[in-house]
Amino acid sequence: MWISCNVKVRDCLASTSVTLKRCLKLGVTMAKSKFEYVRDFETDDTCLPHCWVVVRLDGRNFHRFSEKHSFAKPNDIRALHLMTKCAQTVMEELEDIVIAYGQSDEYSFVFKRKSNWFKRRASKFMTHVASQFASSYVFYWRDYFEDQPLLYPPGFDGRVVVYPNNQTLKDYLSWRQADCK
Repeated sequence: MWISCNVKVRDCLASTSVTLKRCLKLGVTMAKSKFEYVRDFETDDTCLPHCWVVVRLDGRNFHRFSEKHSFAKPNDIRALHLMTKCAQTVMEELEDIVIAYGQSDEYSFVFKRKSNWFKRRASKFMTHVASQFASSYVFYWRDYFEDQPLLYPPGFDGRVVVYPNNQTLKDYLSWRQADCK
């Protein structure tokens, strides 16, 4: 439906004999229309103010991914360096990150307590970090796995957790470090 509507609008705009006003009568308007109510169904996912926001990414089905790509066990140094490069790229792109901590197939990114990035919306934190990390993984693959083709792109799931004070953030990072051993 939207494709045909867009085509009609383009056709109308291309025709010199038809005015824009007539094109709008086709029912193509959306931005400020009767359909705008659908935004009311979006969830408010604003993170609490003055708290640490942590995005933790985890490689989706990475055991299989590492087998298919013949990673050395227990840890392929190339894969670890690639993950570090991806984390560096995320930190360069998203300036409010103060700590990135990685182990195995996961990375945690800690945002400033006073960050107001994307109005502190959890979905924006998670999706931007995950998409930047995953795209960097694919983009930099050949720099670390020169003679090995990437058979399929990796996936990363993510979650956002809000920690109210320095001690709970420290405990979180200690927990991730303990899990590393």
